[in-house]
Parts: sequence; structure tokens; C-alpha cells
Amino acid sequence: MDLKVKCVNIFERETILKGLKSTKNWDVIIIGGGATGLGIALDSVTRGYKTVLLEQVDFAKGTSSRSTKLVHGGVRYLAQGDIGLVKEALYERGLMLKNAAHLVSNQSFIIPNYRWWDGIFYTTGLKIYDLLAGKLSLGKSFHINKKETHNRLKTLNTEHLKGGVVYQDGQFDDSRLAINIAQTAIENGATVLNYFEVQKLTKDDTGTINGVIAIDRESGTDYTLHGKVVINATGVFTDEILQMDNEYAKNMVRPSQGIHFVLDKSFLPGDDAIMIPKTDDGRVLFLVPWHDKVVVGTTDTVLDSHSLEPIALEEEINFILTTANRYLTKKVERKDVLSIYAGLRPLAAPQDESEKTKEISRSHKIIVSNSGLVTITGGKWTTYRRMAQDTLNKVIEIGKLKKKVCKTASLAIHGSTDIMDRNNHLYIYGTDYQEIKKLIQKDPELGEKLHPNLDYLKAEVVWAVRNEMARTIEDVLARRVRALFLDARAAVEMAPLVAEILAQELEKSLEWKTSQILAFNAIAKNYILKSQPTT
Repeated sequence: MDLKVKCVNIFERETILKGLKSTKNWDVIIIGGGATGLGIALDSVTRGYKTVLLEQVDFAKGTSSRSTKLVHGGVRYLAQGDIGLVKEALYERGLMLKNAAHLVSNQSFIIPNYRWWDGIFYTTGLKIYDLLAGKLSLGKSFHINKKETHNRLKTLNTEHLKGGVVYQDGQFDDSRLAINIAQTAIENGATVLNYFEVQKLTKDDTGTINGVIAIDRESGTDYTLHGKVVINATGVFTDEILQMDNEYAKNMVRPSQGIHFVLDKSFLPGDDAIMIPKTDDGRVLFLVPWHDKVVVGTTDTVLDSHSLEPIALEEEINFILTTANRYLTKKVERKDVLSIYAGLRPLAAPQDESEKTKEISRSHKIIVSNSGLVTITGGKWTTYRRMAQDTLNKVIEIGKLKKKVCKTASLAIHGSTDIMDRNNHLYIYGTDYQEIKKLIQKDPELGEKLHPNLDYLKAEVVWAVRNEMARTIEDVLARRVRALFLDARAAVEMAPLVAEILAQELEKSLEWKTSQILAFNAIAKNYILKSQPTT
């Protein structure tokens, strides 16, 4: 008799669906699978609440995969005098570095000084930044002279350069962390599903929300879920859920678009990032090393509408080109942009409509509707854990849940380890790296590259499907491996191979493969900067 029992993979969709079908009543139902929602799911389940999270597309598809890749307190918020927000974010930065050591790292930044008083001003300000970080400081800031600044930033324009100020902040891979948080929540007992769209909120006879009706977008099956509390953590889609509850609900979110370029490492060949603290219109511009490329951004453009695939505006493109070229000796042209991506920040809507988005505080707000719907808005990636803690504490305060203590401050995220070789691109998997190596040992073909211009391997696609809940080409190439963000043209070229692997893993048809490639190409074209401006 064969006594071997097949191990259940807790990350397989069918396994997760069984958990959904077998549970009649939930403590916490979360709508939205970005950083905020995933953080709430992890906080909730580790407190001991029965937790389900539903995401209409893929985890971190929106804002949470389109950041500047920084884990930071926010130097500009210090300049605005928002000491509380900066101190909170610096504390959370330190926790992220400890709890997700494989993805969050210490990054040195240099602020170039072109006026003699800049050195004094920024050194003083950044000393305060260091002090606010307390025991979780990443290192002291200090002033360097013109020669040292140029030695460290070889492509920096030295005309009128006086020196620079060095400070430390955090850097990370945003969507990779989102996936790892989802995995951690599942490992702790949460039910977490992508491609599950909430279509309606259900209410009892008193008008109090008691659940949701959602559809599995893969099977078309409807599910009615009942819960003690429903939390709206949908970012720029917050208002749609609020109006699902109350058609007359006032808009609570002001979407602001930020775009980024990704360039070859030759534009910033050293290990340091550049922070330009004040551009022509008062924005901050970063040039940050990331996955052996350079991310340049960001912009702040108020939009009247929002979508899952925001598109960079020509005025934003020109702003980054002009500003970057003012500071770099190696000039950036449109043809040099390997990828361009746009993201929407779900800033809490200001009371004064004339308020500029760069002046709106990034602190988060928690709103409880008359129906009992709990909504979290605003905030930023760095403070995702604190936002979750505050949200659950508010739910307890209003009597929806029994009091239980938050446990996430010292909770290691899936994959976390500080023992890794960052010269090997597989470091992003942390402790899962050994499992990917085993896949390759079992089938050496999986050790082959997906594309000659990038390091990603076939094994990573297999891993993404089996263990990271990837369902489409875009899930893989945009958010599990970062090909679409690093080299959009290469991503398009590798799409058919990825489709082949996905179809085999998911047992899909030739028609599915073809439609997947077409769908991915339609999205990818927005990441490729045309050689001529659009009119």
C-alpha cells in the first residue's frame, strides 16, 4: 500500500477556494489587494481573526507596483514640517528592513549642492531626519566636497557644484514585497484571492453592512460572504466602494499621477542615488539604482479620472527629461528609456480644491460610514503596516471585533533573510531561492534565460504560477519578475515563451495563449516610450 500523501500546496487557487467555500462567516472581509489591503489581511489573521481578502485583478496591480521603489520617511515632508508623519515612516522603514530583509535594503542618497548655503541647510535638516529615526537609523548623514561628490556621481553636472550631502534611506521591490505579504497572510490562515471582484455590499435589516457579493473572474461563479466588518482598502478605487454603499457618498480620494523612467545603469554608474530636493515647480526628483537599472521620477499630476492602466502624459515626460538632463552630463533621450510607467497615488482629498497634490499630507485617514463600512485612504507604501494596525484598532474601537493585540511589528515576512548574494538576481526570493534551485536541478531546462537582455529564468515563471498565485503573462512579467518595468521591449519579446510555460502549468489551450499574448502586448505598449512625442 502506498503510504505517500501528496502535499497540499496552500498557494494553489483551488486550495484557497476550498477555504472560501468551507467558511460561512468571516470576522474581517477586505476589499483590495494592494499594500494597504494585504497589510490589513496580515495584521488581521495574525491577531486571530478569520480573514478573507478579495482583489479584483492581481495583487499590487495598481499603485503598489508603480512606486519610486523607496522605503523612506519622506525628506520633503520634513521640509513641510510634518514631523509626526516623518517619524512614523522612519520607524516603519526600520521595521521593514528587519522583517523583509531580502527585499528592503539600505541605500545611500546624495543631494548635490549648487549654492554655498545648500550644504549647511541640507546637512542640518538631515541631521534632524537621522535623529527622528532613533535606534532604527540606517546611518548618519554628512557633507562631502565637490571632488568627492563627483567621484561618487560620475555623470553629475559639476558646473557650479559646491559639494553634496549624503544620507541613508531604504530601497525595495514593491510588488515582490506585496506578493510575499500575501504569502505570509496565507501561511497564517488567511484566505487571499486575486481576480475576485466585489460587485455588491450586503446589509441587514438595520442598514448595517454584513458582507459582500463577489464574482470569481476566472470561473464566473458568484459568492456571497458574510462578515462582522468589511474594510475598503481599494486605493484610487475607494470612492467606487463608498458609492456602492451610499450612492450619494462624497469623494474621499484625489488621484495624483506619478510617472517614472527606467534607464540603463550607465546613466548613474555608481552605488549612490541622487535626490534633487526642489525642481522648477517644487517637486522632488529621484534617480535611484534598481535591479541594475536606474529609476528616475516622479511627477505629481492631478487627474480627474483613474484607471488600472494609467498612461504617462507628454507634459510629465518632458518634465523628467528636462530636469534629469539639467543634472546629468550623459544626456537622456527618448530612445534611452527602457520602460516608462505611470502610477496613481490615492491621496486623501483636500478640503480646499485649490490645494496642490505635492502639498497634501501623505498621512492616512480611516473613515467609518453610517453603515459600518470601514475605509482606509491616503498613506504610502512605507507605512503600510502602521496603516493596517490603525485600521484594525479602529474596528475594535467601534465594537466590531473583540480586542486582540497587533503582532506584525516583529513578524518576519515570507522569504526574509539577510544571508544572500545580491549579485545574484534570485536574491529577491530570499529563503525560497533554494526551492527554485531545486526546480532547476530537477529540470535543467528551467535554468535557461527568458531573454538574453535580462537575467530572469524559466524556473521563475513556474515558481510564480505554483507558489505566487500568478495567473497571466502580465502577472509574471510585470509583478513577479519585473521585466516589463526594466525593459518593456524585452518583455514583449519574451511573452510567447512565458505564455507557453503558463499554458502548460495552468493546462490552458492554444486560444488562451494567443489571447494572453495579445492582451499583454496591448498593455506593454504603454511602457514603451515612442521616439516622437504624441500629438
